[in-house]
Amino acid sequence: MNFTESVQIDHPIIQAPMAGVTTPEFVAASANAGVLGSIGAGYLSAEATREFIQHVRKLTDKPFAVNLFVPEEMNMDEKLVRRAYEQLQPIGEQLGMPSWETSFSAPCFDEQVQVVIEEGVPVCSFTFGLPSEDNVRKLKANHVFLIGTATSVEEAVLAEKCGMDAVVVQGKEAGGHRGSFIGEALIPLKELVTDVVEQVQIPVIAAGGIADKEQMKSMIDLGAQAVQIGTALLATKESGAHPLYKQAVLQASEGCTELTKAFSGKSARGIRNPFIIEMKDKPIAPYPIQNDLTKKIRSEAAAQNRPEFMSMWAGERVHETEGGSISEIISEFV
Repeated sequence: MNFTESVQIDHPIIQAPMAGVTTPEFVAASANAGVLGSIGAGYLSAEATREFIQHVRKLTDKPFAVNLFVPEEMNMDEKLVRRAYEQLQPIGEQLGMPSWETSFSAPCFDEQVQVVIEEGVPVCSFTFGLPSEDNVRKLKANHVFLIGTATSVEEAVLAEKCGMDAVVVQGKEAGGHRGSFIGEALIPLKELVTDVVEQVQIPVIAAGGIADKEQMKSMIDLGAQAVQIGTALLATKESGAHPLYKQAVLQASEGCTELTKAFSGKSARGIRNPFIIEMKDKPIAPYPIQNDLTKKIRSEAAAQNRPEFMSMWAGERVHETEGGSISEIISEFV
């Protein structure tokens, strides 16, 4: 059985689970267009994850996925965190915040896994690592199809060994956070798909810079069973992206993106702006602490319509993105 049959979708496409951008309407519209809609639940609490799932279910009877961030072990370096916070204060002052309170998020991964099981979600995908043997066993016992994320052949092989039913391979062109969990590989998607297909038996899903039907077909020809698209859907009417974020996407020029750790402490590709430029070579706290430190800056920048301080994740081919509805964009791919 191939990937589309396994997850019961019409077209070999996954809507990328862009945490913070995916709304219930966005996920449901993707599912109703015949692709695998994905809830970006990485930053949600277990209860918020449940509410999101239930909301999506009111809008579609099609299958959809929940994407979870696998938590990482981390030792907090208090001196580094303090220095990272101090580097952010001049930016905070420009937003009228000379200082601000920061609360550090506690992982609720195991609780989210339980919600996925209790709510009967058919597909669960993972980013930033692989779930424990116990969680894999529990999910499979409840007939959940599992998808890992890899940025190298080594990570893809580990995903298969861990029990993943398919793997998303993320090329260097991809927007948003790198899904790496062994080193920080930056491999062009064409090369990565070619190499991974030769090394694993599970379905391979290509992700990174896939902006049109021609690029999708080229990945299928290389052996991928499906593609994952995110940036191509960012400016749709159903997208939860800030209006100025959508505007930046539609006005983007070639070469306008770069990788940065400035917002979250983890490498992510976004549209270059003054925040990214100003934070170059400055002390950065590790993920997810940096993400917590900058949360107030990002939310205040959005509230004040200051895109220069917002995280605007996008892939290398963002300049090819068009507006419209999700169904219209998907129809151009299929």
